Amino acid sequence: MGKVKIKKKETRIDMTAMSDVTVLLLTFFMLTSTFLQKEPVTVITPPSVSEEKVPSENLLSVLISPEGKVYLEVLGDKDSTMKSEVVREDILKNMVARYNELRPSNPVQFTKQQYETFSKLNAFGMPMKDMAKWLDMPVDERDKQLEAGPGIPINMNEDASNPNEFQMWVQAAYNSLDVNLKDAIVKGTGIAIKADQTTPYSVVNVVMDNLQTIKMNKFSLMTALKSEED
Repeated sequence: MGKVKIKKKETRIDMTAMSDVTVLLLTFFMLTSTFLQKEPVTVITPPSVSEEKVPSENLLSVLISPEGKVYLEVLGDKDSTMKSEVVREDILKNMVARYNELRPSNPVQFTKQQYETFSKLNAFGMPMKDMAKWLDMPVDERDKQLEAGPGIPINMNEDASNPNEFQMWVQAAYNSLDVNLKDAIVKGTGIAIKADQTTPYSVVNVVMDNLQTIKMNKFSLMTALKSEED
């Protein structure tokens, strides 16, 4: 009697559903991810044992390069009416009003497009007299000018009635429409100083003295977590 041949079934896995899920996940992460923007200078923070994390919103970061140039970064709320773009534009408007009040002989003004461009910036550090021209530059040229420029004008100033541009920027952030940013500054979590480990302490001290002159006495210093080997 002959053997009964059993028909072999084709081993095949339908990957259509898996592909659909993969595309959906990829789309989700692309739409929800927050990409880190390039900073104007590379700063390697000094190590420490502190494990307290710097907030990712409602934060005014003071970036100090190894050469002593000062830049600012502004972060507002996430997913709210006071998101970063709105807060930055409001801060610039406050800064223009304050600057023109104290420097009436050299007033500045900005177009709607320039305000919009500023609102999308991660970091900035140009004198106010050059800001409008800088905002009109192409992105690549703007980045080069930011790195090569002098940074935000700052000096040892203990006269709160005649603030320098750095102090005016900090006051503009404090007086912005973002109540949460103001509360964070009052609590001490809203201002963070990020200096390179090779930056002379005298330069960092100028920044801290400037903050204390305008009654901003609470702020934090950004550091890198020290390893056990250190």
